[in-house]
Amino acid sequence: MHVFGVDIGGTTVKIGRFTEDGNIKNKWEIPTRKENDGELILQDIADSIHREMGINDIGASEVIGIGIGVPGPVLENGVVNGCVNLGWKQKDVTTEMQELMHGIPAYVGNDANVAALGEYWKGGGKGFNNVIMVTLGTGVGAGIILQGKILAGTNGAGGEIGHFHVNDEETELCGCGKAGCLEQYASATGVVRMANKVLNTTDKSVLKDLSNLSCKDVFDAAKEGDPAAASVVEQLGKTLGTALAHVSATVDPEVFVIGGGVSKAGQIVIDVVQKYYKKYAFHATENAEFKLAVLSNDAGMYGAVKMAIDGNAK
Repeated sequence: MHVFGVDIGGTTVKIGRFTEDGNIKNKWEIPTRKENDGELILQDIADSIHREMGINDIGASEVIGIGIGVPGPVLENGVVNGCVNLGWKQKDVTTEMQELMHGIPAYVGNDANVAALGEYWKGGGKGFNNVIMVTLGTGVGAGIILQGKILAGTNGAGGEIGHFHVNDEETELCGCGKAGCLEQYASATGVVRMANKVLNTTDKSVLKDLSNLSCKDVFDAAKEGDPAAASVVEQLGKTLGTALAHVSATVDPEVFVIGGGVSKAGQIVIDVVQKYYKKYAFHATENAEFKLAVLSNDAGMYGAVKMAIDGNAK
């Protein structure tokens, strides 16, 4: 039997064909065509999956289902509750995809939640029942897995920790339209923003010589002992570690799995976040483990497959 996992991004759609035990047989990408409010996206996905089925002589009865991760909140009935990056407003992705796939079951979830499910199943959260995956990329998101199930919330917004309010003094606006959000400090863009502020107050940093500063530059300099870069990493650790201490008092996870582009800096991220987490966490939750994500860009596909398998088993 086969399962398809789909991870819809703003630029490309990642698609994988898996066996039901989670072995990947093939993966590929297609462009995300967002014109006309993204009306072509689902049709393109369906066409691509049909081609893969035809090439490999796979009949519809041999497909357990199709799991789809989307960059926006998803309601319990599979309706996407607005997805700005794709041009979607309210869109019944589940029904549309099932129609395009001639009845093959489809299951839809928020991409951060789906990636968390992937890491729980086959990645850094494997072996744990209660997992929070924190994705530090252009923004900050999280997926919450409790007893092996995604916690999506009433409006599909469970895990939107990037918009925790963490600084009353912030005057610059977050992409959400408010100020002082966590992702203004803990995302890749947030790290660069903080670094530029620090560099305006000092001449003693190797970062001053860089014309196009990146998050990686900041972490590389911090590893070499650059004081300005180290102060930025410390601020990220304090802000994120404190926020996760608050999360743990609500959700009480066994493990935090840290993924996204910022996590590529490696153990330095875990160390600085865990330091402040332990300082501020409630005593009953302070021993939650911290691990790096291991599935990288494939986490969404793995999680989508797991979602389809679980949905089909209900």
